[in-house]
Amino acid sequence: MDEFGSYEDVRVKTIEETDKKCTECGGTLDFDPKTGGLKCPYCGHTQEINAPGDSGSDALRSVMEADFDSAEKTGNFDWGTEKKSVVCKSCGAESVYDALMVSNVCPYCGSNQVTEAKGEKTLAPGGVCVFKVDSNQAGANFKRWIAGKWFCPSAAKERAQPKSFTGIYLPYWTFDTDTKSRYEGEYGIYRKRKTKDDKEETYTEWHNTRGLYTEFIDDQLVSGIDPKRKETSIWSLAEPFNTADNVLYKPEYVAGFVAERYSVGIKDAWEKAKAFIAAKLRGNIGRKIEHDNNANTSKVHHVDTTYQNVKYKYLLLPVWVSAFKYNDKTYQFVVNGQTGKVGGQTPISAIRVGIAVVLVAAVIGAIWYFSR
Repeated sequence: MDEFGSYEDVRVKTIEETDKKCTECGGTLDFDPKTGGLKCPYCGHTQEINAPGDSGSDALRSVMEADFDSAEKTGNFDWGTEKKSVVCKSCGAESVYDALMVSNVCPYCGSNQVTEAKGEKTLAPGGVCVFKVDSNQAGANFKRWIAGKWFCPSAAKERAQPKSFTGIYLPYWTFDTDTKSRYEGEYGIYRKRKTKDDKEETYTEWHNTRGLYTEFIDDQLVSGIDPKRKETSIWSLAEPFNTADNVLYKPEYVAGFVAERYSVGIKDAWEKAKAFIAAKLRGNIGRKIEHDNNANTSKVHHVDTTYQNVKYKYLLLPVWVSAFKYNDKTYQFVVNGQTGKVGGQTPISAIRVGIAVVLVAAVIGAIWYFSR
């Protein structure tokens, strides 16, 4: 195994295996989310995809984690078919296309300031979480989603028709690790006592504590996209993904789709992962302290964590990207290609916000009035 989750025994190296032509009309086959196989966009003919290792009894169908500590500085740049990289001068996105695909518009920001990146190697992923939601279902999910946005103007809901969808595979790292944390903190127990004017009040009785907490972290997700990119916040709205539901990378799985090049490398991604894990551990330690001491609340003052047996995967995760226009402004949204979850931007009606503020104020006033 090499640094980037590409496995020598399952590498796809021949163009013959990836240049799939329709046996009925000769067209190039694309991946079809509905069938999980290949489909001709011209005549509708379908064909199954043989998973890597299908010919053997111990076929590997999903990518295995690679060891982080023994990772080498070289990776597999063989995507199994010729690829080209295109860079958007407007937003900085760098996308990977089949060499014969033509694109003069950025799928992220809509800019036509795109140029082909010359001489760049395009690193192959270890695995792919394939599309299971097609563009028609993504559109239906969007219509339901925007219908439920109370602050969105009714006119916008009626006119919101998503533009043609772009299916994009986003680069993500996942990390597994055994954690061992030594912690110091306090736990609090609520007590009752009488005040000087003979009223009863609740106070917190604090006690110091320390201990050891262990937890296995499975598939901590870290985006491989530069966080400075303005659309990064949009991508996160599509999370979470079921990263366990992946297959070993084969070019057929991304046929007809765009694949984003990662811009956050494995070392930087691991630093981000540790920050996410640390926050998660701190919360879990607080809950452990409360449980172990039958306490009402807790404070975690210090946590010292060691990470062992760190493993990682480099995956491509699926999203549908589209946008709609309202009052001459474009609103982007994404649909999770696995689950159909929708996230994005919508117009806000000032009138509806004002009504909500009035209603909330009325409820608060009523509560105050009847509680006197």
